[in-house]
Amino acid sequence: MTNIKMNLVPIEKWGISDQSPLIISGPCSAETLEQVMQTARDLVKNTPQVKVFRAGIWKPRTRPNSFEGVGIEALSWLQKAKAETGLLTSVEVANANHVYEALKHGVDILWIGARTTVNPFSVQEIANALKGVDVPVMVKNPINPDLQLWLGAIERIHQAGITRLGAIHRGFSSGQNGRFRNAPQWKIPIELKRLLPDLPMICDPSHICGKRDLLLEVSQKALDLAMDGLMIEAHPNPNEAWSDKAQQLTPDALAELLGQLKLRKPEGDELSVDFLSLFRDEIDLIDLEILDTISKRAKVVEKIAEYKREHKMTILQVSRWDEILKDRMATAEKLGLDEKFSKELYQQIHLMSIRIQTKVMNTKVSV
Repeated sequence: MTNIKMNLVPIEKWGISDQSPLIISGPCSAETLEQVMQTARDLVKNTPQVKVFRAGIWKPRTRPNSFEGVGIEALSWLQKAKAETGLLTSVEVANANHVYEALKHGVDILWIGARTTVNPFSVQEIANALKGVDVPVMVKNPINPDLQLWLGAIERIHQAGITRLGAIHRGFSSGQNGRFRNAPQWKIPIELKRLLPDLPMICDPSHICGKRDLLLEVSQKALDLAMDGLMIEAHPNPNEAWSDKAQQLTPDALAELLGQLKLRKPEGDELSVDFLSLFRDEIDLIDLEILDTISKRAKVVEKIAEYKREHKMTILQVSRWDEILKDRMATAEKLGLDEKFSKELYQQIHLMSIRIQTKVMNTKVSV
């Protein structure tokens, strides 16, 4: 798929902050007026980098009878926090009524959550409610790793006339107990950036990590991948939070984390660009060699398929595949290549071989 053209406003022209990266912070949930005000005050005091205050007002929970947010009442708390601290405000919206109420209470930025992005009907309802409105909107990736769903949600909001539009990468559910609460799968946001190079991208390390000790690692990775900002949850007393307590930081801890981040520029300096171009030329040549080698391999696979067809042999030869995999993994280890990557690479190559052989085996032979 080639680049998609959209009329988008760069994030530095959103009227939010001329600072890069954009830092958004606040509690997972707005719990009480006191909690909201204390968090906002502490953020302003400890982390001047934070320009936008976030808080969950409506919380989509997996099961009923858990804390689902305070609701409309909390929107007036955000108004008070903004009036006192000057922080802009941001909330998640999941339906048209949420949009109307948030805008009525002067919320500055809206975001669409992962559970909503996964449903085109819900996204379209929100898009319809946004027609004629000039407000920044950010779209989180869907829970499942589906680039088309994410892209489709962004397109729906853009078609409503929203040009201050961004994406939020918050990781993907794997259904397994892994290192992260939601696996980053960086290749998906990278591909979205390739398709929409003008689309601002914010990373949500809190939901990716699910626990505090991984936040610095993921935040740095996001910035190194040229993302435009971070959304990190902060709470005056995370261990007493009403939701997602393990992934929230105190404002003091957030200040410490932000102080450790290394900010790098995509363009570097003039000398680094000259040297980088030499390395990239070398990479280009190697990539051409890789593609040429794969093409040659595919032609040999076609000959193997013809032989198997002639001698009525099955496509899959389990013992041979097992032999190849063990041999290639041993070679990869000697070359210092990552085992997981090497295995996935050869599995893909093997699948390509099966597709080629299937096509040849099912091709009628002219007599």
